[in-house]
Amino acid sequence: MQIGERVAGALRHLRPAASFAGGRETLRATLAVALALALLELLLRPVRGTGEAGLFLIPPLAASSVILFAVPNSPMAQPWPALLGNCLSAAVAVASVLWIDDPALRVPVAAASALLLMHLARALHPPGGAVAVLGALNPEIIQKLGFGFVLAPVGLGTLCLILLAIPFARLTGRYYPFRQPEARQAKGADDRLAVSRDELAALLQEFRQSTNIGVEDLARLIVATERLAAQHQAEGIPVAEVMSRDLVTVRQDARLSEVAGLFRQHGFTSLPVLDDQGRYLGLIFQIHLIRSAEDLARATQGGFVAAMARRLAPGREDGLRAADLMDASVPHLAPDAPASALMPLLARGHCDAIPVLDDRGPDGPVLVGVVTRTDLVSLLARLPASRATGGS
Repeated sequence: MQIGERVAGALRHLRPAASFAGGRETLRATLAVALALALLELLLRPVRGTGEAGLFLIPPLAASSVILFAVPNSPMAQPWPALLGNCLSAAVAVASVLWIDDPALRVPVAAASALLLMHLARALHPPGGAVAVLGALNPEIIQKLGFGFVLAPVGLGTLCLILLAIPFARLTGRYYPFRQPEARQAKGADDRLAVSRDELAALLQEFRQSTNIGVEDLARLIVATERLAAQHQAEGIPVAEVMSRDLVTVRQDARLSEVAGLFRQHGFTSLPVLDDQGRYLGLIFQIHLIRSAEDLARATQGGFVAAMARRLAPGREDGLRAADLMDASVPHLAPDAPASALMPLLARGHCDAIPVLDDRGPDGPVLVGVVTRTDLVSLLARLPASRATGGS
């Protein structure tokens, strides 16, 4: 029985480690590889020298296309490792043919040297190993092309795949190359996490995952997981229990000085705008006042501070009204909507507050409350510890 359990345990480790990507994603990658290789063959066929050698489309390029189109977010699929990894491996293949006569020695030396160089250059790309072995096994072709083998078909073919992957990813809702963090985030802590980029990289090193997932991907996964956990914590709680009910509103025809005065008096981050019948029209955020002052500064070629002072001066009669500043496209929720629906809405950088509208009003939807990020944080802080940790 014990042996059977051990065998069963060992067999469990042989199961697929990756989950199914889904039919849509699988079809996307399949069509991408087929189209890319068809276009690549047309592009490389007229390349001088490679067609004569019968090597205008080498098998490792097909392996590169699988990585670039099926797993475009992988660190090994990015332009740097794809192009440099394949080219370094091609150069190693040429050198091995020129310096080593025995194929039994040439092949392992070429493959191992290619791997070493790719690691040192931070350009690990698995098809590069195939490029090195292919060249080492075909000395007659390498002798004919020399180091031109690095440029074509290897370098040119890889570059074409990268250039094809960029628009295809955008057309199908993906991002390639993977977007790198801004310079301000490269050295410090990610503004969404309490850990730094270097600490995330150290975690990947500790668990030997640095070649499988990038730091930016790990940060995104952690943030998404935290957001999902917060949504679970708020399940069963309606928005009505979270929203602020004592609202200060402004009419659509209110002057800019009045709007600025309300922000200054109450310290709000947002201000609802109503029409003359009391119906909700939109929200004004503080950023709208700043942009209004910036527009005036550009128009008058004056300083920003001076423009702000002129624009927000009490009693100034200018043409702007509250309706001109507000954002009417802010998403809204009903009072009985689950509080978990607030998480993805307030996570967006441009949305600081969510209006709560009751559709049962006699003249249409009525504004009954507003939920800010502060309200949401207060809700999470009030949750019992057992609920926050997923306990019973």
